[in-house]
Amino acid sequence: MTEPTWRSASAAHESRVDALTAGHRARRATGRAHPVEDFLFTYYPWTPAQLRRWHPGASLALETGSAAPQQRWRFYRRAGDLVTLDVDAFLEARGDTVRFVRDLVSRTAERPGRFGCFGLHEWAMVYRLPHDEVRHSAWPLRLGPEGTDDVVESHQIACSHFDAYRFFTPDAAPHNTLRPTRAGQAAYEQPGCLHAGMDLYKWAMKLTPAVGSELTIDCFELARDIRELDMRAAPYDLRELGYAPIPIETPEGKAEYVSAQRGFSGRGQRLRQRLLASVDALLAQVSSVASSSSM
Repeated sequence: MTEPTWRSASAAHESRVDALTAGHRARRATGRAHPVEDFLFTYYPWTPAQLRRWHPGASLALETGSAAPQQRWRFYRRAGDLVTLDVDAFLEARGDTVRFVRDLVSRTAERPGRFGCFGLHEWAMVYRLPHDEVRHSAWPLRLGPEGTDDVVESHQIACSHFDAYRFFTPDAAPHNTLRPTRAGQAAYEQPGCLHAGMDLYKWAMKLTPAVGSELTIDCFELARDIRELDMRAAPYDLRELGYAPIPIETPEGKAEYVSAQRGFSGRGQRLRQRLLASVDALLAQVSSVASSSSM
């Protein structure tokens, strides 16, 4: 990429991140919390500043390297007037992660999506809890404690995502028809799962800077949109924040949830293919170098 091109791409990325994180950054300065928009910065480890850093990805080199800030960042190297990813250094440090993510994402992408969970994981996380122990205790339960417990008890829960299931209350865990584990994560995850879609941001994050920032911010935006659905379908009453509830305890609410879930699943599948293409392009560079050196 020529210097004008990569500077333009970097500025566009920074503007997009600034717009998407403006509310979070303003609240952080005042100490206020938001149960929907702040989640991506409490559950996932990146700050807005880290997300704002622009990375071209493994397949691109930046011309006029002396002007590129990336030359001072980890996993980059400068060769003459070019700055590129140091593929060998990246894979030496993150090779196991690259292989894990590729296996998990590819296996998830190959499975059919399941769309009958209705977001009940959030209900299972508050089942039979005293209100002061509820994660978002600043917000009322839309159906009250007893009504919330009734929803859990009257539905079959089939949560396939370990990082959702592990937050079920002890009394709720036996209601789940599946027993996902960390070790079996790749055997359980499927593209209809909202949390599997959100985690595409985590995988892009873990593969940075080998993954370009355009893909990472697209994954972030998907996760942000999914989080809104997640909490609109959750037991909390967030109408004060402008979130109309999706009453998943009703046939109409279930239908609305599944329709949105299918849309997010489609977006997630497209991002999975882009993520896999980025990983394969990274590994192809290693194969190409190995082939050249053996000739």
